[in-house]
Amino acid sequence: MNGLSSSPLILVTGAAGKTGRAVIRALRSGDAAVRALVRRPQQAAVKRELGVKEVVAGDLMDRESLAQAFRGVDSVYHICPNMHPAEVDIAEGVVNAALAADVRHFAFHSVLHPQTEEMPHHWQKLRVEEMLFQSGLPFTILQSAPYMQNLLAHRQRIVEGGELPMPYRADARLALVDLNDVGAAAATVLLEPGHKDAIYELVGEAALSQRETAAILGQELGRPVTVVEVPLDGWQAGAVARGLDGYRLESLLRMFEYYEAHGLTGNPNVLRWLLGRPPASLASFARREFS
Repeated sequence: MNGLSSSPLILVTGAAGKTGRAVIRALRSGDAAVRALVRRPQQAAVKRELGVKEVVAGDLMDRESLAQAFRGVDSVYHICPNMHPAEVDIAEGVVNAALAADVRHFAFHSVLHPQTEEMPHHWQKLRVEEMLFQSGLPFTILQSAPYMQNLLAHRQRIVEGGELPMPYRADARLALVDLNDVGAAAATVLLEPGHKDAIYELVGEAALSQRETAAILGQELGRPVTVVEVPLDGWQAGAVARGLDGYRLESLLRMFEYYEAHGLTGNPNVLRWLLGRPPASLASFARREFS
């Protein structure tokens, strides 16, 4: 236990990102004691704004940083930086630190359909899931669909131009989830009993085509929104101009190619059960964020 609270202490790794913030908000709404592991010391102030009393600044690949972060921890929610080329190596260090600290529950933020080898960042998460099976740690794996919040990257173009740009076909069907619901599900599995040794898919509603997504956005905006199919080579050129390269660029290109060919579908029943209510629909998200 930590010296600041009699509550079990929960460590959130990758706490500075949008997923980490969502998980922390949900945990704090349940009055949980949270320690945040961030990359840079200047990120500590943001965590304290969310009610985090303990912040550790350190490197996920540094053994001493991990030992400090795990000291006195009861549970962990592990979030690897998005599309990190060393995700498996990072997980090995985090799992070893959890074992050394005798952590009682290890929750891992994974991805919907990690079995898809054609998407490198999905495949890495499957390797981490396998590592957890072999570790002996009591685990819960949350396999999240892509976030509805990703649409906000195009907010200006959607609102002002009535266009939804996508680097795959307009008929590609994707299952999405509201990040707020992901945070709530993480809090549920960490704060309530009965979720150890489980794998849960987190999907907000049945998959929608990009045309259906655009129509829902348009309905909330009160004006038509049209899907603009962006050629993949054109998207790549723009990404390179913005400084994107290496593993992350390759992973995104492979992901878009997969979406083009297969989409990414899922079922909301598990998330509905975890939340005890219907997950947020895209329409409700659009009403909140675009109206």
